[in-house]
Amino acid sequence: MYIKFENRPSVLSYYAVAGRKEKEGPIGHLIEEFSDDDRFFKDTWEKAESEMQRLAFSGALSKTGVKNAPECVFAGDLMNQCTSSNYGLMGFEIPYVGLYGACSTCAESIVLASLAVSSGYAKSAGAVTSSHFCSAERQFRFPLEYGGQRTPTSQRTVTASGAFVISDKECAAQISEVMFGTVRDGGIKDINNMGAAMAPAAIDTLCRYFEKSCTKPSEFDLIVTGDLGYEGYSIVKELMAKRGMKLGDNYNDCGLIVYDRENQDMHAGGSGCGCSALVLAAKILPEIEAGKLREVLFIGTGALMSPSSLQQGLSIPAVAHLVRFSHLKGEK
Repeated sequence: MYIKFENRPSVLSYYAVAGRKEKEGPIGHLIEEFSDDDRFFKDTWEKAESEMQRLAFSGALSKTGVKNAPECVFAGDLMNQCTSSNYGLMGFEIPYVGLYGACSTCAESIVLASLAVSSGYAKSAGAVTSSHFCSAERQFRFPLEYGGQRTPTSQRTVTASGAFVISDKECAAQISEVMFGTVRDGGIKDINNMGAAMAPAAIDTLCRYFEKSCTKPSEFDLIVTGDLGYEGYSIVKELMAKRGMKLGDNYNDCGLIVYDRENQDMHAGGSGCGCSALVLAAKILPEIEAGKLREVLFIGTGALMSPSSLQQGLSIPAVAHLVRFSHLKGEK
């Protein structure tokens, strides 16, 4: 489903919280709040992730400059039953919608918040997501104590949370178009190759978007997926070119932005719900507000597996949701 907003919602505020590895990365100096030990003064990794969401949403709310709280908040994470979001946000006493789109959750939550605001049902709505390296490893792969060796195609789950307040007020960073993704399955069963699993969904959403919007890749200052890592990024570039839609230097991936792959030994890059949320809140939105970027396609990609599906040997389907951000209604 492709939607072009007549009443454009805006990003009123945003806030980024992250861990130590992320602070040491290329965009670390842009992160507003971080923890040296990734624990955020909590005694479990899962509690730490909930605390990241609480801190991120509190930070975003404090920057709005308005008295009224958002009418609702859309939030999700990688944990079973979205427990990080449930525990992290319950203290705000704001109507809450829990989401699971895996690493596409940041885009999914912004799309739904934008629909609530543009339709007039809410004057503002929150969008929050997070991931934590240690909690994700415990749920999906091996406990850290196991010391398993990572493959070259593996990505590190980013320890971070990003929160956004979407509003009907006119702000510099506006949401002009959105598109929901369709589920695609490329037959990948390797949990250490999320990029290859998610690439078909990203390609499908991009192709449908360019067809529906009658645009082409060169019209955008930035096209950013999140988060395919190096493997998926390379696949998308190659297959899009074969379809006659070459992605140039304006294409990047959040999994490649958040870490220095070589110096930090991050294999294929970053992943996790918090990866694209962190890059969007710390780097992309400030550049849109400053006018450095005027038209941005943000495509959140998510691998829709669960511990049970992995144990049963099922392939990993994926989805990609798209948000188009525009600076001041695209005025030059």
